[in-house]
Amino acid sequence: MPAIRPRHLCSVAAALALTLTAPATTAGADPGPAALREVLFVGNNWDGTADVLKSSGDFGKIGRINVVPDKAQRMAEINADPIKWIYFMAIRNSVGEGHDQFVDDMYATPDGRSMVVSRPSFADVVSIDLASGAVNWRFPVSGYRADHMAVSPDGTRVAVSASTSNTVHVLDIDTGAQLGRFATGDKPHENVFTGGGDYIWNMSIGEVNTDLDAPWLDWTKGDRRITVVDARTFQRVKVIDMRSRLDAIGLKDYSDAVRPAAFSPDESKLYFQVSFFNGFFEYDVATDRITRTKTLPKNPATSDDRTTYVNDSRHHGISMKPDGSKLCVAGTMDDYATVVDRTTLQEGPLVPVAKPYWATVSGDGRSCVVSESGADQVTAIDFATGQKTVSVPVGDHPQRVRLARVPADWTGPASR
Repeated sequence: MPAIRPRHLCSVAAALALTLTAPATTAGADPGPAALREVLFVGNNWDGTADVLKSSGDFGKIGRINVVPDKAQRMAEINADPIKWIYFMAIRNSVGEGHDQFVDDMYATPDGRSMVVSRPSFADVVSIDLASGAVNWRFPVSGYRADHMAVSPDGTRVAVSASTSNTVHVLDIDTGAQLGRFATGDKPHENVFTGGGDYIWNMSIGEVNTDLDAPWLDWTKGDRRITVVDARTFQRVKVIDMRSRLDAIGLKDYSDAVRPAAFSPDESKLYFQVSFFNGFFEYDVATDRITRTKTLPKNPATSDDRTTYVNDSRHHGISMKPDGSKLCVAGTMDDYATVVDRTTLQEGPLVPVAKPYWATVSGDGRSCVVSESGADQVTAIDFATGQKTVSVPVGDHPQRVRLARVPADWTGPASR
């Protein structure tokens, strides 16, 4: 088994952060690429929309995209197929909390012309033209539900988890053509490109929709593991089961379902959340062991009944300041977000937020941005002070928030 050599992390944000400005042209000459601006995409899962905000400062609204322009066609297909209808309704009544899931994850193409979106209830990935709002291409995933995605550092490949088929598909971001696929553990979830795009890490979370949540019933949750593959050949490089790593430090009653995760800038450390736990772990890649555990405060109003946690997520969302000095954690069921010093693991102020479901970093790297799915807004928290700076209203049940680049003069599709 070849070793994975940590390299400097070439993040998606950095890869897409080059300012592209149209050069001077003469008549008949190729005008070159249009000027782009950095933005935040906010996926409103239950709305079927994505809000586009400024990536820093006041995070003001720029425009909105309908990510289900083909909804009537998709629903006709689902209603005509009994199996698809059963899964569609199962998603609505379980992971969707009584709502359809129309947008899970989204990224921009490198030229800023399109948004690529995974749509759980429609079990697909689509590319939507940002100028017209029309669908460029559609890729139906295997099985019946699409989940988290990741884009390669160069912006050309997108990996999407097909959660009911235990598969990750890797697609050409411009054409939607499948470049490859690989098998995972049960219910693949988070994907991360590392090594400058050489590897893909997939975290499978197992079954999160049952009430068999007591520690002694943990075995019913299925095969939960990290699968690391070569991003070009899609051959497995390594499998990491956190069960044995947790057992080794005496945490036998903790779930090994790895949820959101963040690498240190040099990719030597992985910080990850697990089901039911109010906190996170530090994992050393080279030594293959958990090196530190951080337990974050419990909200007294949060029930100890694990069956009340949405999709087993006690805390769901973690990001890192670009210089690696701070972490930002979304305490989903505890209704707060907090900045944590990476050296000491001391948390800062607990910022009250409503059911935060994701954490990312602003374009200028100064703020953590969390999605408040319980309040239909996103909130920025200053990394330096740990204090909230601004909240911006968005659509129904915001979840994923991603940095992207769109044309500098874009304010929304013409068809909106």
